[in-house]
Order: sequence, then structure tokens, then C-alpha cells
Amino acid sequence: MARYDFRTPRLFVDAPLTAGATVALAREQANYLLNVLRLERGAPVLVFNGRDGEWRAAISAAGRRDSALAIEERTREQPADGDLHLLFAPLKHARLDYLVQKAVEMGASRLQAIITQHTQVTRVNTERMRANVIEAAEQCGILTLARVNEPAPFARAMEAVPAEQLLIFCDEDAELKDPLAALSGASEHPGIALVIGPEGGFSDGERELLLRRDHVLRLSLGPRILRADTAAVAALAVVQAVLGDWRA
Repeated sequence: MARYDFRTPRLFVDAPLTAGATVALAREQANYLLNVLRLERGAPVLVFNGRDGEWRAAISAAGRRDSALAIEERTREQPADGDLHLLFAPLKHARLDYLVQKAVEMGASRLQAIITQHTQVTRVNTERMRANVIEAAEQCGILTLARVNEPAPFARAMEAVPAEQLLIFCDEDAELKDPLAALSGASEHPGIALVIGPEGGFSDGERELLLRRDHVLRLSLGPRILRADTAAVAALAVVQAVLGDWRA
């Protein structure tokens, strides 16, 4: 059996999952399965809740008012929570949607919007972010949902990062220009906080605050200036390749 079954529809459900349980479908989920995919009673569906692993289920009720799934057997165990946190200056709607979706695909376990001095977008729809987290997880076989924190001012967000975590921030002025070499020299760490600044860059005060930390690493992303959403994906890729779960 393949590691992931991408042919069977996959849904996030906010309910306990155990063999023999029945889970009611939300209206939009029922519409997707019954009207968009045109599935009928008995059709298989994969479900997960971010806690109990992935389960095979079958459509047990397919009415206009009542639609439900019968939970049958677990297909994958729940993995351990990740320890890769992404902190970023928020972007406009479409680019923020992209950033959140790709961060989930790349294995980010927590998403934190930070309001910096040069941040251009200060209003963040966290419910929309959570919806994008779920959509990306459904489509990519991911079982653990990234946690979405409420936006916070830069200084407060940095204070909330545990002192023992390795804090990596993208810095075009980093002395070591090779990102792989920079990451390879990092010390052992219990977790990673990756910080992406706004397209206007960090202020002098913000850079000073970052550099005062004990476990901090400046990360160059090469000779080109990247947009913030591109920088987030590029940084997550090199971090996962050198320090993260890609090594396994």
C-alpha cells in the first residue's frame, strides 16, 4: 500500500475518531462530497482531526439535512508534533494565503504574524489563515495542523520565543552568504523559530533586538532580493534540508 492515498477524498473533521464512531458532516463538506464529487452512500473517505491519526470512513448518510461518515479503521498513526515555528510580517490576502499554504506543506508547526516597524499590512484574518492550514493539510496528506497564533507586535513575539530555541532570521546583510554552510554550523537546539521580515526590512532596533539573543543565526538567501512569501518558502526549504525532518 502506498504511503499516502491521494485518490480517496480527504477531510478534516473536528471530532474524536475511533472505530465504529459516526461523524456528522458540515454543510460545506456534505456539498463537496455529494454534489461536487457526486459520491454516494458507502463511498470511502479519509478523515483526520489533527490528534488521532488518519482513518478510513464511509458515507453512512447522504441526505439533504443529515450527512454523516461511519469511521472504520485507522490508516496512519498520529505523528509527533513538529518544532518549526514560522514568524512573518503579514502580507495582502492572496500572498498571505500562498504563504500559509506553502508553510504547512513545508512542515511549519506554528504560524505567527508579527507587526514590525515597516509592516505594510496590519490587519490579519486568522480564521482565513486557519482555513488555509486545513485546506493545505487535506490536500497534502498532512496529519498535524499548524497552530495559528494571533498577530503580535514584533518585540512581544520575540519575547515569546523560548530562549533555548534556535532563532533564524533572514538577513541580506549576513556575513556568511552560503545558507547551507551557515545552517550546518548551528548548535544543537530543541526547536527552531524562523523569522521573515517585511519587504521593507527590519528596522535597526529590531535587528538589534534579534542579535541580542543567545541562540540566533543570520540566514542569507542568495544574491537576489526575494519577495517575502518567496523568502519564506526558500528559507523553510533550506532549514528543513539541513536542520529539519528532510534529513530523515
